[in-house]
Amino acid sequence: MTDAPRVVIVDDQALVRTGFRMILAADGIDVVAEAADGDAAVAAVRRTRPDVVLMDIRMPGTDGLEATRRILADRAGTTDGADGADGPTPPRIVVLTTYDLDQYVYAALDAGASGFLLKDVTPEHLTAAVRLVRSGDALLAPAITRRLVARFATSGGRAAAPHRELATLTPRELEVLEALARGHSNAELAERFRLSEATVKTHVARILSKLRLRDRAQAVIAAYETGLITPGSDG
Repeated sequence: MTDAPRVVIVDDQALVRTGFRMILAADGIDVVAEAADGDAAVAAVRRTRPDVVLMDIRMPGTDGLEATRRILADRAGTTDGADGADGPTPPRIVVLTTYDLDQYVYAALDAGASGFLLKDVTPEHLTAAVRLVRSGDALLAPAITRRLVARFATSGGRAAAPHRELATLTPRELEVLEALARGHSNAELAERFRLSEATVKTHVARILSKLRLRDRAQAVIAAYETGLITPGSDG
C-alpha cells in the first residue's frame, strides 16, 4: 500500500489527541477523526472507515473495550445500512495504555485488538507502529505483549477460551507459533529456523488461517490458552 494510512484517534484527553494528531500528520498519516469516548469512536469509524484506530481504554461512558468489540463486530462499517458480509474490513485497533493497565490490555487483545502502545511512545515509534499494524505484518511490542498474555491468560475470573484445534498445524507451524508467541519478530523467526522472511510470513499466514485467528495478537493468546506454551516457560 502506498497511500497514507487513515487513522481515528480515541482518547478523553484533548492534549493527547492533539499531540498524536500533530505527530502523525507530520509523517504524512491522515487523521480522519478524533473521539473522546467509545460511542463517538464507533460513530467516527462508521463515518470515516479508517485503516487504524488508536484506542484509549478508560474513558467516561462507553470505554475502549466495549468500543473495540462494537467496531470489530460492525462488519458493515458504514452508516448507510450496507450488508455486513461484503462490507469493508474492520480497522486494526491499537490500544493506548500505561503499564498499570495490563489487565485491560489483555482484555482488549482478547476482544480482537491488534496490539498496543504506551502513551509515552516516541514519535518515531508511533508512526512506525501505525504503518506496521495497518499492513498486518507484525504485532506491536511482541515481547511485552506475550508477557501480558502470560500473566493474564491463565488468571481466574474469566470464562475458559474455546478450544482451538492445534492438530491441523504441521510440526514446523507449531514451532513457528510457539516462537511467535514468545515475542519473536519475523526476522528473528527467519534466523531461528534458517528460513527466508517470505517463508516465515507464509507459515504465519497458514497458522492464522487454520486456527481462524484475526492476527498475530490472537495467535499469541491462542498459544497460551491451548497450553502450547505456559507462563514462565523458557524458549
